[in-house]
Amino acid sequence: MSKMKQIVLDNFVMGGTTPFVLIAGPCVIEDEEKTGEIALFLKNLTGRLGIPFIFKASYDKANRTSKDSYRGPGFTKGIAILRDIKKELGIPILSDVHRFEEIEGAAKVLDVVQVPAFLCRQTDFIIEIARKARCINIKKGQFLAPWDVANILAKASSAENENIMITERGTSFGYNNLVVDFRALPVMKEMGYPVVFDATHSVQFPGGAGRASGGQREMVPYLSRAAVAVGIDGIFLEIHPNPERALCDGPNTLSLDSLSDLLCTLKEIDEVVKRAPNVRTQSKLSSIPIPR
Repeated sequence: MSKMKQIVLDNFVMGGTTPFVLIAGPCVIEDEEKTGEIALFLKNLTGRLGIPFIFKASYDKANRTSKDSYRGPGFTKGIAILRDIKKELGIPILSDVHRFEEIEGAAKVLDVVQVPAFLCRQTDFIIEIARKARCINIKKGQFLAPWDVANILAKASSAENENIMITERGTSFGYNNLVVDFRALPVMKEMGYPVVFDATHSVQFPGGAGRASGGQREMVPYLSRAAVAVGIDGIFLEIHPNPERALCDGPNTLSLDSLSDLLCTLKEIDEVVKRAPNVRTQSKLSSIPIPR
């Protein structure tokens, strides 16, 4: 296995045998007040539980199913909201960037700049973000095999930025459905960078509601527990006070009041897994057939 690289963010380290990091927040900024309230709730909860935390929210969801779907406040207003939350609460912030012209401005505010799954093969885009960002999170496309990620990581690291994390968010399984192959997580960890599991997008039904995406939020706890048992470095969850009324990704979003019990369980699993002897071997992982 490649030597695991670690990422230092504020007062915690991510990667290796360190505790898992929670990346959580609403899918999209709906308004400044609500977004700030969610961030404060998550900061207080993770602080009480002793779980490292990165707040996430999108200022523009440029890949919505319908052109009429709510996208967010846009770059100028949205990045200002995220800047204020970061300053007021003292927490690291993550958001996704879809356009070249927003990279530099976003990188000045965001602790982690995220590459959306549909853009994960865009070579120039990835390299430019890696050049400008403090840390880059690359969503693995639904259309990729886990070993394809090696090429993406090579693109990002070519910009001399080793603060890279890769996020699994499910693989296309027929029409309007995703499936998670948990073998993908150790395969990607072998590449030496922190691996995150996006549990809420993994239960999404892309375009499954016709003009919007559907989802099965009730399956999030099961997939989250399985991913943490594998030994991932971070868990990615979309959270909302009232998912049924969320303006984006409501069907695969968790409610605030469901989060505490889930995080307590995930923390217990994580502690057991990361203090146990490392039973993985290169020979075992090498037995997985990888097309060349």
